[in-house]
Amino acid sequence: MFDLAALDPTALLPFILIGFAAQLVDGALGMAFGVICNTLLVAVMGVPPATASARIHVVEVFTTAVSGISHLLHRNIEWSLFFRLLIPGLIGGITGAYLLSSLHSEYVKPFVLAYLVSVGVWLLARGVLYPPKIRKPKVIAPLGLVGGFLDAAGGGGWGPVVTSNLLVQGAEPRKVIGTVNSVEFFLTLAVSATFIYHLGLDDIAGATLGLLIGGVLAAPLGAFMAKRFSPKLLLILVGTVLTATSAFGLYKVLT
Repeated sequence: MFDLAALDPTALLPFILIGFAAQLVDGALGMAFGVICNTLLVAVMGVPPATASARIHVVEVFTTAVSGISHLLHRNIEWSLFFRLLIPGLIGGITGAYLLSSLHSEYVKPFVLAYLVSVGVWLLARGVLYPPKIRKPKVIAPLGLVGGFLDAAGGGGWGPVVTSNLLVQGAEPRKVIGTVNSVEFFLTLAVSATFIYHLGLDDIAGATLGLLIGGVLAAPLGAFMAKRFSPKLLLILVGTVLTATSAFGLYKVLT
């Protein structure tokens, strides 16, 4: 059983800082909490990929619940898009969590870091080419399946993969952000349950608390940044940081 009294506040500090930094960017961009947390946890702190992804998704159950309720109240959800993303997203997420928790971390880590490098390059390219060309949305269900799988297997990516792709395809930004964020609550709930079933609660609880504290503290500042910084600049900065840190972690693993 997890003992809350046994927690060392100084041991939580790095996780609080990681949660704070990730939520700061996520609040400003509407994405990237998972990929930033996972990059820092896996590449910098050496946390096993399955444990890192589990911690991130437990935290996101709370953050996405608040976000989803907010979007519901503001009528930002397009329900037809919601249900077309929900089932494929859940299937992909549960599959990704099951596979990641069943494999040895030393074999998985290089692939997770390589994936995070690709996400960083993708965000960097989107920042340089911002704003994207507007097209009619065509791909939805396969996008949800892939986004859910990569989100669970890589510790993040639902927002960067699904939101950015739908925006590039031409969907209405307000509806895209509201709908994708709302689906993410159910995705993180299913992924978290899968990880907890396979890994147990004791292995993730303490650090998860640190990530949650940091995320909550940064939320108001992230919203403020969203009004003050251009999406182009933030995408370039996030893409650069993700690519550099993930590439460094991949280099350390392979050498």
